[in-house]
Amino acid sequence: MNKIFNGRIAAVLVLGFSSGLPLALSGGTLQAWLTVEGVDIRTIGLFSLVGLPYTLKFLWAPLMDRFVIPIFGRRRGWIVLCQMVLIGIILGMSVSSPKNALWLLAILAFFLTFVSASQDIAIDAYRAEVLKNRERGLGAAVSVTGYRVAMLVSGALALILSEFLGWGATYMLMALILTLGVLAVWLGPEPEYSAVPPASMKEAVAGPFAEFFSRSGVWSLLALIILYKLGDAFAGSLTTTFLIRGVNFSVGEVGAINKGMGLAATIIGAIYGGLLMARLRLFNSLLIFGIFQAVSNLSFMVLALVGKNYPLMIFTIAFENLSGGMGTAAFVAFLMALCNQRYTATQFALLSALASLGRVFVGPLSGVLVDEMGWTVFFFSTFLFALPGLILLWVMKHVVMAIENETVVSPIVTSDKA
Repeated sequence: MNKIFNGRIAAVLVLGFSSGLPLALSGGTLQAWLTVEGVDIRTIGLFSLVGLPYTLKFLWAPLMDRFVIPIFGRRRGWIVLCQMVLIGIILGMSVSSPKNALWLLAILAFFLTFVSASQDIAIDAYRAEVLKNRERGLGAAVSVTGYRVAMLVSGALALILSEFLGWGATYMLMALILTLGVLAVWLGPEPEYSAVPPASMKEAVAGPFAEFFSRSGVWSLLALIILYKLGDAFAGSLTTTFLIRGVNFSVGEVGAINKGMGLAATIIGAIYGGLLMARLRLFNSLLIFGIFQAVSNLSFMVLALVGKNYPLMIFTIAFENLSGGMGTAAFVAFLMALCNQRYTATQFALLSALASLGRVFVGPLSGVLVDEMGWTVFFFSTFLFALPGLILLWVMKHVVMAIENETVVSPIVTSDKA
């Protein structure tokens, strides 16, 4: 087991941190800064639009497949370029003022999310290409862990530091911390095999679609991507509302247990799931962790039946987040395995966007279901929503096992051992 902790895993961990750090600096932390400086609520609301590039990053992902920055290799070159620009933008924000240069701050925040989303594209591609098959589960887990820790640093820690250092110095410190990512790029290994980039922009745009849809059973694969986390997404869409309004826990209790302990449980689940995947392999991990995800939804149903009960609440939150973290590690590993290394940036961006469709659309439907059926029946229905994905996974057992056993590459590849 010790052999799985290596330079590739370490690089993915730190790059996960680098990926997560900018998020709060253009989101919750920036919102707090604007609020403290007395910016009106409508303007603060408009600032949420700066996060749009995170949802549209697949549009320019082909550029990062097609062109290569002539340093550090095909993927690491893009990562380090994005990191250097991010450091510059964050430093620019640190000397800006919501009172005197509000729209300059807005422009910088938008460019921060654009470059951060671009960094995510390159990091996702690098992670998918540098990790070996049996490392993908743990690689996904440590990447999620680094990302979540970074969100705490640029979120909760930044808010605390702002009271002592001021906002400008806090943003400067965040820029300094981001240099850890540059170090990870410098020390990180190149993928063992590197596919030749697309020969033209036409191929970079059309090639990922043509290659993916040329595979047998492609529509079943797409359905599996959408359905696998659907039950989990349904249950998670109204968890906070349920705990506060459904079983009458206080906001403080929900914050401490659901957000605090829940985050820790997710990280533990992701890492433990990633370690187990080295032994269970991809299909068994997807199936077992998916079953855990589905059953964890029933614990919310039990809590709804019992009512306000602290031990049961703690068990429910811990179980749900542990199983969700394990399922996420397996699912991200699955998405990595699906990518052709010639088009990794574009295909991973598109597949991850497709996987997020469930989370986007279940919210409105969840509210209707709760209003019509009540919390107990709702959480039982989320268990039922998880079953189609598990059934489809079982039907596609041999397909998933075949995907894990081969790295999807184009016929033209280069090896750094050549």
